Amino acid sequence: MAAIAAAVDRHFDALLPVPDDARADLYRCMRHAAIGGGKRLRPLLVAAAADLHGVDREASERVGTAIEAIHVYSLIHDDLPAMDDDDLRRGKPTAHKAYGEATAILAGDCLHALAFEWLADADVHPDPFVRAELVAALARASGPAGMAGGQAMDLAAAATPFDLTGITRLQQMKTGALIAVSVEAGAILGHVPPEGRTGLRGYAHDLGLAFQIADDLLDAEGDEDAAGKRLRKDADARKATFLSLLGPERARAQCRMLTEQAVEHLHAYGEEADLLRAIAAYVVERDR
Repeated sequence: MAAIAAAVDRHFDALLPVPDDARADLYRCMRHAAIGGGKRLRPLLVAAAADLHGVDREASERVGTAIEAIHVYSLIHDDLPAMDDDDLRRGKPTAHKAYGEATAILAGDCLHALAFEWLADADVHPDPFVRAELVAALARASGPAGMAGGQAMDLAAAATPFDLTGITRLQQMKTGALIAVSVEAGAILGHVPPEGRTGLRGYAHDLGLAFQIADDLLDAEGDEDAAGKRLRKDADARKATFLSLLGPERARAQCRMLTEQAVEHLHAYGEEADLLRAIAAYVVERDR
């Protein structure tokens, strides 16, 4: 994880040079949000899945950085006063607190656009069909049927009571879609056909739900200094979550069961999938 985090920071640093013109603060805002901090779970998943198929690590790091750009843009917008109105992210002021709301909105917009520009670059993969599939997969995962749609449902959750089925669907879109496309991207880079990705898709599905349950537990019980952000938000907003619907003990049990299922989906792989198995264990054990 540390190695991938360093690589992602290196790529962001190279891809976001601050220009000597009126856009300087826009680039500084993008760099503020994108470089340093964060778990870099999504780029790590890209690398781990790509490693299974002998993909060059530089290529998977580039793809992971593009997916992380989508994640960072979503955090910038999520922190805005119109949404969660947060002051702290990854242990530092949120983008709009550091650079103002207008610049933060534009920084998010730019990271969204740049993610697809980077994926379309021939440096990612020489095969244009691979690049096109990566672009299409990330577009689906980040749009109304994925992350953005899940965020819309999350905004409605403050006023609309969701049952367990509704919360599961919300989180599969808001959080799970980018986790799923990260694993899928590794397989796409490795020229694995769709019918050969069943195990990886099952792994990503269960991992995404386990990750969100662990997040709900951390939001209720975690340490804000370790998390680097404000906690207890869902309870304060009286939103339904896995934790509020299941209770702490059932939520923990469900999280463990999902990670065990995720690992079981990798049964066709040997030790080459140990990093994916370790990531599943980390999801349960993490403190941020």
